[in-house]
Amino acid sequence: PDLRCGFCLQLPSITEEDELCYLQFLNTSCKKHTRPHSETMLGYIGLSFISLLTAFLNLLVIISISHFRQLYTPTNILLLSLAVADFIVGLLVIPLQIFLAEPCWFLDDLVCVLFYVLVFSIINVSIGNMVLISVDRYVAICDPLRYPTKITQKRVQIFVLLCWIYAVFYSFLLLYDNLKQPGRYNSCYGECVITYNGAVDIVLMFILPITAIIILYMRVFVVAVSQARAMRSHIAAVTLQRSVTVTAKKSEMKAARTLGVLVAVFLMCYCPSYCISLSGYDLIMGSSANTFINFLVYFNSCLNPVIYAFFYPWFRKSVKLIVTLEILQPNSCEANIL
Repeated sequence: PDLRCGFCLQLPSITEEDELCYLQFLNTSCKKHTRPHSETMLGYIGLSFISLLTAFLNLLVIISISHFRQLYTPTNILLLSLAVADFIVGLLVIPLQIFLAEPCWFLDDLVCVLFYVLVFSIINVSIGNMVLISVDRYVAICDPLRYPTKITQKRVQIFVLLCWIYAVFYSFLLLYDNLKQPGRYNSCYGECVITYNGAVDIVLMFILPITAIIILYMRVFVVAVSQARAMRSHIAAVTLQRSVTVTAKKSEMKAARTLGVLVAVFLMCYCPSYCISLSGYDLIMGSSANTFINFLVYFNSCLNPVIYAFFYPWFRKSVKLIVTLEILQPNSCEANIL
């Protein structure tokens, strides 16, 4: 009887050790947060699919704009920069996010901090590019006569470079305390925890960019409506003038739908993450809620090539040339894409 009782008393300790991230650190190791196997596999499959799709779609954008000379325009340079950032999300960020979906973090503490530096940098680059694209379209519609002199390829390249430099510098500055002493905010072995000034990040990288985008697009809509009214007031009985007016109206409606989808999708993907940060609530690493929030943010990188590029006929034509390997033919870069 004594042996049986002793055996029964030892069972809980074995079970507790099996639930630890590091068995060699019994007192300081984190406990595993177990989840149903079906839920875990669904998360892995979803993240892997989004990773491959994001990398593939943005790679098509990168090849199209880089290869065909007709696409060397200031606006497309901004699209190229955005596609490069989103391609890195699909190639590096999402696969590393799979490690964070695990109940325990088994990589080095420095790798944990550098991963978040990469995440913040790429997200900030994407947001910065969206603002630059908004400015580009604002000048193109509201000041079309001076657009060629204001928005040149050289200026756009400089602003894109500054956008990348600022995003990386901002991320290092935001996470400086974490980089100075990696793992200082971990409560136990097996965590990947960072801390930063969430209020500053929300203001600089969410509220201000969204406000700028909305203001610019509202100005674009106002100018488009005023131009349409001016054209309708000066319509003559000429069929050509009528057709031009109808075409302009359809083009304005299409642009309005595109911009509306852009802002709505961005808010849908980013608002949950920033709202949780604003509330001060901490999500557990590897939890279902944390995985879903990160999934939404990364899914925006998959949708960007659809929103920005798939609406353009030149992209569909360039994809056809890429898939059929016609870009390998001599002088294919001179092909008529527009």
